[in-house]
Amino acid sequence: MTGVNYQRELDRIIEELVSQGQTPTLLMHSCCAPCSSYCLSYLAKYFRITIWYYNPNISPENEYRKRVEEQKRLIRELPVPNPVSFEEGAYEPELFFEMAKGLESLPEGGERCFRCYEMRQREAAIVARDGGFDYFTTTLSVSPHKNAGKLNEIGLSLQEEYGVKYLVSDFKKKGGYLKSIELSKEYDLYRQNYCGCVYSKT
Repeated sequence: MTGVNYQRELDRIIEELVSQGQTPTLLMHSCCAPCSSYCLSYLAKYFRITIWYYNPNISPENEYRKRVEEQKRLIRELPVPNPVSFEEGAYEPELFFEMAKGLESLPEGGERCFRCYEMRQREAAIVARDGGFDYFTTTLSVSPHKNAGKLNEIGLSLQEEYGVKYLVSDFKKKGGYLKSIELSKEYDLYRQNYCGCVYSKT
C-alpha cells in the first residue's frame, strides 16, 4: 500500500466517528512517554484509550523500568477529555533476542526493526481482541525514524488475522513529532537517546 496517505485515512475515520457520535475503545501500543504524548493529546477526544506498554526490545531492565514510570506519570498529568488507562505487558527481553538472532548486524531501520514492529503489534492485536477493544494501534509512527508504511502494512495484516480493527496512522504528520517534543519539554519527560534495543544504542 505504498503511496497511501495514512493521516488522511485517519482523518476520514475520525470524521465518520464524530458524525455518528461514537467514542470507541482503542488499545494504543506505546514505545515511550514522549512518543505517546502527542498521540494521546490528539486522539483522546475521539477514543477511550488504554495505553498498552509492551516493549521486550528495551534494555537494560532499568532503562525499561524508567520508561514505564515516565509513561504512567504522563498519563496522570496530561489533561485529556476522556480518561486514559494503562496496562503493562510482560517484560520478555529473551523473546526479542530470539527474534533478532542472525539480524544483529543489520542497520537500524531495516528488517530487524520490521520484525520488532511485528512482534509488538502482534501482541497488541491479541490483547485488543481478547479485551474486546474496537481498535488497536501503535505510537511508533510519530517518530521520523520509523517506517509508517511498514507499520501500517503490519497492522492491517494483523487486523485480518485477529479480527480487530487497526487504526492506521502517520502521527508524525500535522507536526506531530514536533508537538511531541514540545509536550516532552512541557512535562519534563525523560527522552532517551536510542530506540530501546542494544543494537540501536549510539
